[in-house]
Amino acid sequence: MHAGAAAGRATAAGPATAAGAAAPLLEASGLTKYFPARDGRGTVHAVDGVSLTLARGETLGIVGESGCGKSTLARLLLRLIEPDSGTIRFDGEDLLGAGRAALRARRRDMQLVFQDPYASLDPRMTVGAIVAEPLAIHRMGTGRQRREKVAELLELVGLGADAATRYPHEFSGGQRQRIGIARAIALEPRLIIADEPVSALDVSIQSQILNLLLELKGRLGLSYIFISHDLAVVEHVSDRVAVMYLGRIVETAPTETLYARPSHPYTQALISAIPQPDPAQRRARIVLSGDIPSPEQPPPGCRFHPRCPHVMEKCRTVVPGTTTLQGGASPHLVDCHLYGPDRQVS
Repeated sequence: MHAGAAAGRATAAGPATAAGAAAPLLEASGLTKYFPARDGRGTVHAVDGVSLTLARGETLGIVGESGCGKSTLARLLLRLIEPDSGTIRFDGEDLLGAGRAALRARRRDMQLVFQDPYASLDPRMTVGAIVAEPLAIHRMGTGRQRREKVAELLELVGLGADAATRYPHEFSGGQRQRIGIARAIALEPRLIIADEPVSALDVSIQSQILNLLLELKGRLGLSYIFISHDLAVVEHVSDRVAVMYLGRIVETAPTETLYARPSHPYTQALISAIPQPDPAQRRARIVLSGDIPSPEQPPPGCRFHPRCPHVMEKCRTVVPGTTTLQGGASPHLVDCHLYGPDRQVS
């Protein structure tokens, strides 16, 4: 049932923050980042007006095709790159207003797990030195205490303490990703942003790493932003899912709702492409026409309209607002003219 249109666009609002409800751990509003084009004559619209919230203990999955801005968004949220506009609040604190010392202290609470488990590890350092590095940078503990902490972390991620004396090239891809995860949790953060953490791994190893992340979430009280182009993986680990297309978030919903009732035509196409082993549960495949437009010259109006099977005339010129399809603590939000205030959704 149609629940009215909300103001704004490109949102991934989380659980409500009314009186008595816990404030979100992370809250971003209107994040925008443009880069100069390689030829110096244009601008790449990498992230364009994205807003999202992350509750404490929640996993928010962010999905979309390659080049949609997912990794740029991750780095903006951690302030590894600076946004052109927008706000970021972490635990109620203005992250963009934090000075160097305050940001350094805050980074203990926010860590990143990288896509490539080999390129993110210094091959000249032992595993023990790699995992202990954040402890040394933040001057935590004595040398002996750090060694003990490293041994504990390696055991926690499923590697023996003896791994500390070896080098990254001596390990498999899955084991190297466990090393990266051990380093990420060394400072006991509250937020982990996992950027395609299993895409470089064999399928047989992916489930082991995903299960490790879920185990650590419960054990350590972590919150995750999990970025991937693989919707099956995101469904397995996420509480809510935000779908990105060409720099904007076009739909956000609790995981079960999104996969059962995808509303944006782009989300419907993505969901339809997920392999289903049971023939009785297979969806009719939606094949999108054309290629993703260039982020240097995004289409006017709805950015998806050149590929949308339901395109209307106003889609070509008017940016859709955000419509709430289902309210509650975790609302179902969609940016699409099919669900605007002049349309009724049953």
